[in-house]
Amino acid sequence: MIRVLIADDHPVVRAGYQRLLEQSGDIRVVADVGDGAAAYAAAIDHEPDVLVVDLSMPGGGMDLIQRLCQRRAESRVLAFSMHDGAMLVRRALEAGARGYIPKSSPPERLEEGVRALHAGHRYLAPELPAELLRPHAPLDEAQRLASLSAREFEVFRLLAHGHSASECALRLNLSAKTVSNHQSAIKEKLGVATSAALVHLALRYGVIGRADSGFP
Repeated sequence: MIRVLIADDHPVVRAGYQRLLEQSGDIRVVADVGDGAAAYAAAIDHEPDVLVVDLSMPGGGMDLIQRLCQRRAESRVLAFSMHDGAMLVRRALEAGARGYIPKSSPPERLEEGVRALHAGHRYLAPELPAELLRPHAPLDEAQRLASLSAREFEVFRLLAHGHSASECALRLNLSAKTVSNHQSAIKEKLGVATSAALVHLALRYGVIGRADSGFP
């Protein structure tokens, strides 16, 4: 029996994932949770074989992946996201995820990914074109993005989505002052001075889609 933990902030989505996985008969969802803190606690309690983690849930999916893999190097984390940009895929894999599936993928990809990770393999959904894993901007800019910590990257992505500092603080369970400090560090590391420049950089790397940016 393959034991799975699902972490996504939408109850309907979690229920759908559970039905999809358990219909195979040899996969059982041992816990489903809606935020990073609950996911970390559930992972300790249940020690699942595979963790399916939404990158956009409260508490920060990317930070959760890093914490899980620092605690237990053999953690098998399958990242799920609405976005399939090259930088987001890279960051998830660098954080420790062993697989990545866009939420736009066919439903059967979820079971394929869970089985692949359980067997000790990596899994990238076929819908992720190869060019997504190659840089599309100058190397020094890519290096600047790579220099962001997992927490800074979470804040960067939320800011690029148009969330205010206070909204970021609420979603990530941080103080407003901490987010403000991260925001300053992010702009300095990325060499951007304005929010618009930050959004454009996120767009270039596919961290967000144009529809998320508020730009025409």
